[in-house]
Amino acid sequence: MAARNTDGLRYPSIDDLLEVVDSKYKLAYIAAKRAKIIKQDGISSVDNRCVKPVGQALEEVLANKVKAEF
Repeated sequence: MAARNTDGLRYPSIDDLLEVVDSKYKLAYIAAKRAKIIKQDGISSVDNRCVKPVGQALEEVLANKVKAEF
């Protein structure tokens, strides 16, 4: 089990996330959609430090496990 997130809102960093996704709006959309799926299924594709589904979704985006087309 990975260490839990003790950095609060600083993890994952918005700067790091914006290197993966080119827009804050796209990032919010992707995270919301993926968080809804994580909440329903209870399964994430990475070893999460975050407890909440939105944080878990952002960790997946940072790990390039989530793909979206616009």
